[in-house]
Amino acid sequence: MNSNPEHRTPASALSPAKVPNIIAFFWLVKVATTGMGEATSDALNNVPGPAIAVPLMLIGLWIALRLQFRQDRYVAWNYWFVVVMVAVFGTSAADALHVGLGIPYLYSTLFYLVVLAIVFASWYRSEGTLSIHSIYTKRREVFYWAAVLATFALGTAAGDMTATTLHLGFSASAILFAVLIAIPAIGYRWFGMNEILAFWIAYILTRPLGASIADWMAVEPHRGGLGFGAGGVALGSTVIVVLLIRYLAVSRIDVRDEDHPLGERDLVPVPPPA
Repeated sequence: MNSNPEHRTPASALSPAKVPNIIAFFWLVKVATTGMGEATSDALNNVPGPAIAVPLMLIGLWIALRLQFRQDRYVAWNYWFVVVMVAVFGTSAADALHVGLGIPYLYSTLFYLVVLAIVFASWYRSEGTLSIHSIYTKRREVFYWAAVLATFALGTAAGDMTATTLHLGFSASAILFAVLIAIPAIGYRWFGMNEILAFWIAYILTRPLGASIADWMAVEPHRGGLGFGAGGVALGSTVIVVLLIRYLAVSRIDVRDEDHPLGERDLVPVPPPA
């Protein structure tokens, strides 16, 4: 019997990664899915209405998560299906506080910021890391998707706050968030910003960026938009998203290399060999 009381094996040796590699194309698809989610949620809430639309969104999200958790590794169609459904439901979740309960966007933004902070704190306390490079276990994946849902709701509320409460309008909001999203990219690349912090800041900002672009394309010209309507934007963005995901699925350019080095926090104990 081996005398070493505890052997540690990289989690990647036990299970492949459940998330994609973060490349430039990832951010393109992420922004596209946020715009699609915003427009689709608005279209469904208009026809057939929230009473029917919201339960359908929940069912869609449940199906997507169920398919994702059944996979043992990252699969583009499954992963991005969850992101799309989170985008759709996250929009309605953020809008519900304002439209349904009359809570100002400023307060709903602060509320979802607190929710996200709680998710991150719980995740870090349990796992010792917030890195998406460590999503190899089901528990970490649960934390990951909880954080993703919170970021979508937060980003939606923040985008609506800048567009309506601060009276910037949708086009100016899109420009604002496009500028803001460059900050973590510049900070990480040239100023040594923490990789995990830079990722999550950028991830949060993609939501109001994509949603603002979608709203700008959908609303009437007298409101500063292009007037394509929520249904038209939802249909067009769905086609774009499907084509982008198909490219990822075929090319596999975002499939992670499982041999990347892991830190001590990303090692899991396994029993010693007999």
